[in-house]
Amino acid sequence: NPLLEERQNDEQDGEANDAEFSSSPQAEDRTQDYMDWDEFSNDDLPDYRTRIDHASDDDKLYTPVVVETTDWRSELKEQFHLLPFSEKQLQLADFLIDSLTDQGYLPASVSALADDVSFTTGVFVEEEDVHFLVDCLRKMEPIGLGARDLKDCLLIQLAREKSPAAGVASWLVDDLFEEVAARNYDKIMRMSGLQQHELKEAIALISTLRPYPIVDGGSSSAMVMKETIVPDYIITVENEAIEVGLNTRGIPPLKVNTDYAKSVGTSRSAASYVNSKISAAQWLIEAILQREATMLKTMRTIVNLQRAYFLTGDVRYLKPMVLRDIAERIKMDVSTISRTTSGKYAQTPFGIIHLKDLFTEGVKTDNGEEVSNRQIQSALVTLVGQEDKSQPLNDTQLTELLAQQGYSLARRTIAKYRDLLDIPSATMRRVL
Repeated sequence: NPLLEERQNDEQDGEANDAEFSSSPQAEDRTQDYMDWDEFSNDDLPDYRTRIDHASDDDKLYTPVVVETTDWRSELKEQFHLLPFSEKQLQLADFLIDSLTDQGYLPASVSALADDVSFTTGVFVEEEDVHFLVDCLRKMEPIGLGARDLKDCLLIQLAREKSPAAGVASWLVDDLFEEVAARNYDKIMRMSGLQQHELKEAIALISTLRPYPIVDGGSSSAMVMKETIVPDYIITVENEAIEVGLNTRGIPPLKVNTDYAKSVGTSRSAASYVNSKISAAQWLIEAILQREATMLKTMRTIVNLQRAYFLTGDVRYLKPMVLRDIAERIKMDVSTISRTTSGKYAQTPFGIIHLKDLFTEGVKTDNGEEVSNRQIQSALVTLVGQEDKSQPLNDTQLTELLAQQGYSLARRTIAKYRDLLDIPSATMRRVL
């Protein structure tokens, strides 16, 4: 819209629109299709936002250059093609590489591979030829390629280790793999006769090995583009006062360019054009202001409900809160609150937070008080962090300890919270 321009901060709002360029009824009729105030005020796509041309270079966000990468299978084939192999061997090597799983495993047996390649190419292939190339594949990088399963992958890596504990670790993986996976250390020491320090060194070595030759489909070597989070709100705390504001840095205010409107001319067609553009510009400016007012009203209501949390930053002070609580207080629809908070972030004195994390379910304690499930999760993390790692707490014990703190929950609920917090089971948390 040529009539829209950036408004300087020292300009008054009343000077934005000249009275002689107010829109006519005919122009308003032509823009009725765009005047959906409610929908635009809650539109999460800030299309109206533009950066100021004279902004500081420090404010610019640069997209990192994406490094061109090749597929790991192609790189592996190039390794084979650098070796002095015949054309038939190279074709067979390509077939083996294409037969690998996305993790780099080769679960098929040598005889099955020989039959498959013979059937596919129509040329008979000896098992000895396949076995030779599989041995070559298992010596390629990354280490562990061509392993049949996890156990075989670990043994391939341990075969290249030169440390004293490598022999013990290889024996443990080869003969007592199930017990090692279950972390039955007492049973392992009884069966093997190993001392605790010897077993501890071997387990420490095994824990450094890679479970898969290829991680994340081989994309880990590529440059990862991380999205920079720009907060929508800025919350400041001074003594007991909490101030809420919108992050308008780099977002210029808008006004109607009356000078351009005057220079268009006074003809009938020019007046009709100017009136339609003024109507659209005024609608856009008012819609932006209404959207920002809705965002501020929503955020201030959230701050009032979670005042103790914003003053301290302690999740234990989070109160149970759902979208309906906000909607009822500001007299708006729940869907409006959902769109206003979805994908929004706030900058606080204790870091940037996602607004969706503030909406939590409530759980009643033994004394009848309703607390946020985030508070219970925080207590669960504290218990796990203070436990004896040689004898970690299982879900039943965690349930009993939380009940002593007033949180009466079922064991399956504790297990669900533990999974949400990425806390392994008691067996997997055990260390020597």
